[in-house]
Amino acid sequence: MKIVVLGAGNVATHLAWAFKENGHDIAQVYSRTQLSAQALALQLDTDFCTLPSLLKNADIYIYALSDNALESVIQQVTISSGIHAHTAGSININIFEKKFENYGVFYPLQTFTKEQEVDFSNVPIFVEGNNEAVTETLFGLAKNLTQKPFIADSDKRIRLHIAAVFACNFTNYFYTLASDILEKQSIPFEILQPLILETAAKIQSVRPHDAQTGPARRNDTKTIQKHIEMIENEDLNKLYATLSSQISERYKI
Repeated sequence: MKIVVLGAGNVATHLAWAFKENGHDIAQVYSRTQLSAQALALQLDTDFCTLPSLLKNADIYIYALSDNALESVIQQVTISSGIHAHTAGSININIFEKKFENYGVFYPLQTFTKEQEVDFSNVPIFVEGNNEAVTETLFGLAKNLTQKPFIADSDKRIRLHIAAVFACNFTNYFYTLASDILEKQSIPFEILQPLILETAAKIQSVRPHDAQTGPARRNDTKTIQKHIEMIENEDLNKLYATLSSQISERYKI
């Protein structure tokens, strides 16, 4: 398929490479920042472009843009042919409905960083089309990239995105908080890595609910109170207390 990628950030970069490595033609790359578009286009051995110079005969236009930029860019695109699909977890498919005849969503459920390689064959991709033909095309494209293609409407997709924020983004922030605590004691964050890896490995075989451990799970109120008293930051203190309370309540006997 001939694909135009709108965006040059983390998601756009990984998707563009995945498409190219699976035999698709990345015909153009667009970015609001021309230098970013040029850099990615150079890597992919293709052309960068402005919105007025978008190809009119591409099969699919992939909008891998930030949520804040998506609507503005859509409004500036004048091409009506092809399938127009965004990659956002929390944006409804209807953002396209007044602009294009064929449109959809191509949402890879993964965290992306340009410098970190991703095996797309294991990345769940959720697609949605405004009609059956578009859905079939996007599903086929997803199936070409991954062993885990799914069809999900906008309501399911935003709930997936909420779950992903809890599982990934919030968890990573907790790593940052843990790193801050250790740094003050001149202890390297790496000391926690075996614990983190074991926790992640455990939920491959048991439900997260069943894998829960720690003082709140045991309702160890003395340890919880001792921790709370030692946390000097007020917001972090409240966060620890709230989470401990919720865990204890969930596992109350």
